[in-house]
Amino acid sequence: MQPAVVLSGLLWFAAAALLALWPDLTFQPLGRELMGLWLGTGALLLLLGLAGDRIGRVGRWTRARGPWLAAIALFAALWTVVTAKTGWLPQPFFPTPQAMLEVFLYDWPKILHSASFSVWLLAKGFFFGAIAGFAIGIAMGWSRKVSYWATPLLRYIGPLPATAWLPLAFFIFPTSGSASVFLIAFSTAFPVAVLTWSGVAAVNRDYYEIARTLGASPRFLILKVAIPAALPHVFVGLFMGLSTSFAVLVVAEMLGVEAGLGWYLQWAQGWAAYANMYGALFVMAAMCSGLITLLFRIRDRVLVWQKGVVRW
Repeated sequence: MQPAVVLSGLLWFAAAALLALWPDLTFQPLGRELMGLWLGTGALLLLLGLAGDRIGRVGRWTRARGPWLAAIALFAALWTVVTAKTGWLPQPFFPTPQAMLEVFLYDWPKILHSASFSVWLLAKGFFFGAIAGFAIGIAMGWSRKVSYWATPLLRYIGPLPATAWLPLAFFIFPTSGSASVFLIAFSTAFPVAVLTWSGVAAVNRDYYEIARTLGASPRFLILKVAIPAALPHVFVGLFMGLSTSFAVLVVAEMLGVEAGLGWYLQWAQGWAAYANMYGALFVMAAMCSGLITLLFRIRDRVLVWQKGVVRW
């Protein structure tokens, strides 16, 4: 038995009872549907909590997140009270849970299309920016001549925010999509280049001397010594580039792209559809969190040698 998970299930039951028994100030659509969703969530969590660790991986997952599941139930109940029940937070600026459910039920095709467009645009810009930053960082860390000429450019141009290049990018590139890809790539390349450069420059020189003694070529030194040793720094740069590129993505979509979550957010704000706007923000947060989690998984797989696990 997992007490925190059982408690979270009971709290979801209490939130559903609050939703049903306390009258709303104004008519709220999908009240019964939301109550059924909360009751189903509470029943599922109650069963999982009573089953405990007997269900294996799922049980361990719920045990680790039991307090958070209870906190989310309390937040849902509080959200209902301050919006639909008492009106302490005025509508439509603060939508009710029923209004949010209505957005995801009836406007999900547009949200899904916008999210898929944003993911594809971000993937292209992040990929090109990561490749360019990685190559520049390796060249700067390995060659003194490249470092001599590239360091001033990197110091003076790199720190400039990518959004400052918006007017120039939309003027140079033929389409708003290609301009957005350039801006995302630019925001990604700078931190990746700096951290890769730092990682290559910080490699212990003894590694190179040992490899040269064994007859290693310069290509071998780069591919087998410098890059593997610099990978922890590279992934730090990738994490920084992903966060900055996501911010640039939203701004670029709001200004020049005819699709995407940034465009959807601006559209909802223009029509004063605040529930849709909060829905887009929720999807943005989930998408960014998912991409960061995916990058963590890739890092753990690539840098598995760092864990130092000894198997008997």
